[in-house]
Amino acid sequence: MAKKGNGLGSTPKEIPRSGRSNTWGVRTPLHFDAAQGKKIRYWIGREYATKTAASRALNKWLTEHEAGAVAARSDMKFGLWIDKWFAGLRVEGTTRAGYEPKIRLHIKPHIGAKKLKDVTDDDLDALYRKLETVPCPSNRGKPLGAKSVRHVHNILSGALEAAVTKNLIPKNPAATASPPTTRQIKSQQRKFVTLDNADSASFLEHIWTPCGQRDCGPLHFCTRDAPLWTTYTATAVRRSEALGMMWDLVHWDECAIELEWVVVEIGNKSVLRRLTKDGDENAIIYVDPAVMNVLKVQRERQELWKERLGPRWVDQGLIFARDGYMLREDGITPGGPQDAGQVSARWRTTRKRLDLPPRFRLHDWRHSKVTNDLDAGENPVEVSANVRHHSPGYTMAQYGKRRAQGARKLASGTAERIGLGRIG
Repeated sequence: MAKKGNGLGSTPKEIPRSGRSNTWGVRTPLHFDAAQGKKIRYWIGREYATKTAASRALNKWLTEHEAGAVAARSDMKFGLWIDKWFAGLRVEGTTRAGYEPKIRLHIKPHIGAKKLKDVTDDDLDALYRKLETVPCPSNRGKPLGAKSVRHVHNILSGALEAAVTKNLIPKNPAATASPPTTRQIKSQQRKFVTLDNADSASFLEHIWTPCGQRDCGPLHFCTRDAPLWTTYTATAVRRSEALGMMWDLVHWDECAIELEWVVVEIGNKSVLRRLTKDGDENAIIYVDPAVMNVLKVQRERQELWKERLGPRWVDQGLIFARDGYMLREDGITPGGPQDAGQVSARWRTTRKRLDLPPRFRLHDWRHSKVTNDLDAGENPVEVSANVRHHSPGYTMAQYGKRRAQGARKLASGTAERIGLGRIG
């Protein structure tokens, strides 16, 4: 326990009052304040009726200080603290890119001016309700969804917990706040749009059909993305994983593709980085020989681009590298990672041209393949492993929702085994 000092330090002192009874006051001992980086003392109180009451207040402060439950005396604003915390955060570039706009747009404008030590769980709850109900310009004029608000809460919780660790505040107010629940988040999630096997087959036929124009050929825009769209359709890889596929990680004899790199958006740039999704290490997907033939077509086209562009092509070993179509002087170097946003934009154009469902995203090829595989009675363990989910249970919970035929087969088998048909 901290040592009590003299009358100017931590011994109760009688305070003369004019026109009323004297009161008692008490100050803290000289102690180190982490927020200010120096030793300080301050009045715990000056209005105690008796010396005993002042002594009790001092003893309570000493106990809480020893337990690390005394708030720092810093007047640091919360906005300044969260900037400091964010600057020192050790996270992936994609995580940082996701945090930055939420801090800038949804946290600092609302509670950034409050003192760090004054932020309460009520302040956080009021912020969450405001984000859920007030139109947000950055969200196309709509309030934030429950998932986004929960993400804001997670950021706040991390920043405030770091302040607790630094002994700047006694406890984390986010721990007792009430962000959107998992149930509320799930209730707002839209259902996956999927295509069945017949629709998928029709799609593949159309994207490989040449337009027949005079200048149509292997490098014409009409079938430019056919190998890429086919890879998504047949393998259920994520957008980032397909764009990060490397030639030297294709195992041709085994019909397997090793996923070690991804192309992700950080700020306004698409960059290549190692795969970290789901903790994958040496992630390998196995494919049909027909997919390998598609990759061979892609390699032939890439060789044609290399020949046409010469030294402008800077080879980075990518299967689906930026090609030479409509190059700009200030654009992405041919041979480097494609712009992920432009890939999605080209997909939206393709989707509209082929009259696919308006909300069908590139990622929905993943949903479609997994759903169709489960509908066909494929082994859930293999289905889960090839899309690199953490467990078959997760795969079944997320995707095994359209298996009416399988459920009827199960019911019929049960009825036959227990002789249900003999009743009546």
